Amino acid sequence: MAAAVDPHSYTDKRQPLTTHISLSLYLSFPTTTLQSSALLTLSSAHTGILSLDTRSLTISSVVDADADTLTPIPFSLSPHPDPIKGTLLTIHLSSHSRILIAFTTSPSSSALQWLSPTQTFSKTSPFVYTQCQAIHARSIFPCQDTPAARITYSARLNLPASLSAVMSARHLHRRLPLPGEAAMACDDSMWCAEDRVVEEFVMEQPIPPYLFAFAVGQIGFRDVGPRTRVYAESVPSLLDSAAREFAGTEDMIRQGEKLFGPYDWERFDLLVLPPSFPYGGMENPRMVFLTPTVIKGDATGAQVVAHELAHSWTGNLITNKNNEHFWLNEGFTTYAERRIVEVVQGEDRAALNVGIGWRGLNDEMERFKDNLEFTKLKQNQEGVDPDDIYSQVPYEKGFQFLWRIERQIGRPAFDEFLKKYIATFKFQSIDTETFLDFLKANVPGIEKEINLEVWIEGTGIPPDALEPISNIYTKIVSLAHEFKNGRLPREEEVADWGGQEWELYLENLPKSVEASQISALDKRYRLAESKDYEVKVAFLQLAITAMCRDYYGEVEKTLKEVGRMKYLRPLYTLLVQFPGREDEKLLAKRIFMEARDTYHPIAQGVVEAILSKHL
Repeated sequence: MAAAVDPHSYTDKRQPLTTHISLSLYLSFPTTTLQSSALLTLSSAHTGILSLDTRSLTISSVVDADADTLTPIPFSLSPHPDPIKGTLLTIHLSSHSRILIAFTTSPSSSALQWLSPTQTFSKTSPFVYTQCQAIHARSIFPCQDTPAARITYSARLNLPASLSAVMSARHLHRRLPLPGEAAMACDDSMWCAEDRVVEEFVMEQPIPPYLFAFAVGQIGFRDVGPRTRVYAESVPSLLDSAAREFAGTEDMIRQGEKLFGPYDWERFDLLVLPPSFPYGGMENPRMVFLTPTVIKGDATGAQVVAHELAHSWTGNLITNKNNEHFWLNEGFTTYAERRIVEVVQGEDRAALNVGIGWRGLNDEMERFKDNLEFTKLKQNQEGVDPDDIYSQVPYEKGFQFLWRIERQIGRPAFDEFLKKYIATFKFQSIDTETFLDFLKANVPGIEKEINLEVWIEGTGIPPDALEPISNIYTKIVSLAHEFKNGRLPREEEVADWGGQEWELYLENLPKSVEASQISALDKRYRLAESKDYEVKVAFLQLAITAMCRDYYGEVEKTLKEVGRMKYLRPLYTLLVQFPGREDEKLLAKRIFMEARDTYHPIAQGVVEAILSKHL
């Protein structure tokens, strides 16, 4: 019986962990596959079984990398893939410490999205990018795909010479392929008809596998600071807009260092991806991935950057041991993000963030009212796909827990605690119990002041959580509550509102409103046409709820032009969840059939789960 370290991985605690992986990846856009090899170095020589995670990989060979000749090593794949964990690769070792695995990815790899030129901004060249969180690295290379197994890695990407690569690692150089590399994947003449180059990278700090990331396409950049470049497709208007939006990044890095200690990743570069990217941002070290929807033209998109930057300390530097302790990543990072925003953009802006998060947390309580396990901070996720239960709970309840501790002991003491916590556990993966032990050891008696068990193990929102208090927050929520009496905000009341103010207002409107009220609000303020997707989607949710069908065209347009799950999940859910609304269900089904191929595989799976539940 395996001794599991992670409910989402085949990794066995009795076996040595991988410490380094050297990858060679040949990118074929015609076949949308990687023909690859992975050299795994184990922490110690091992005799017996080694269990690795794979998903949709074709394994062609496993050999002893220490032997003078490439001696085959016996291996087998489980006959029936687990719907969550994928396929178990079992390798039979005999005092081996380094093994070389040759394999090919599948076009259906859950971590890779291959985009045709028409799916990109430039419309001229193909593009491919990765998204490995939470458990998708195994669909790119065989590994112990758990945050408990931190690795360093090197990578050689063989790609068309007309394209370039970026990676969550230090770039070494771009060169022509060596003869052996050029021949590696030339079984098919279609693969070899074009000029190729090899881009080499190295990641020298140990990271969890979900932070492995690369992108390949026609990519340009703008420098916005001594440690930061903004990368995107080579479309001048896109690059210029991104550079303006994120011009204040260096200031945020400096503030983060003051709050949390040295920045240990050398560079903090940003890549703006095509619209299909399923998240707002992904904190890949050295190369954060971002949705283009965060480019809003008013620098407020930089708050997503603040969140991904904060992960440089909480998440990347200290990582949850597995996804059951995800709040250790996201609760800490949400807290850290708001501290950075407070310094850089002011207390009012930070208060708006907290207010939007509070509304979101309450909405998640409604979402999980029939499965309260997922309203806990520490969760039991055995047999559960982490993508299916991804929510704001780890972010916002985790933030509330840390904010509660701060209020108890005071900010200066909590700041010292945070710095010590980060310095103590940097480059480690820990669980909730480790954090609680550290908390009680460094804040004596805290368990007598705060009911830690209620916060960690309890369901729902604890009674000592706090709705934010600020003048701007109170004013906006008050205006939202007056909406049920038919009162729209006057133009002078909203004259200085930006996207976040409108987002908070819309999210606090009554859920049951008349279609005529929705139309009146939009007629005055044109919210359905907002360039800020947070505002647009918040408004469209109200329109669907009120069956205001005049806006269904805008709903369809939105679902077809972006792939961010923050927008897909609520819009599809509202279209299909109400009994008796058959026209809306047919609309959702048709839109998904037409838009499916533009979504990342992770987003495809999430929408399919929503539709299968209600259709």
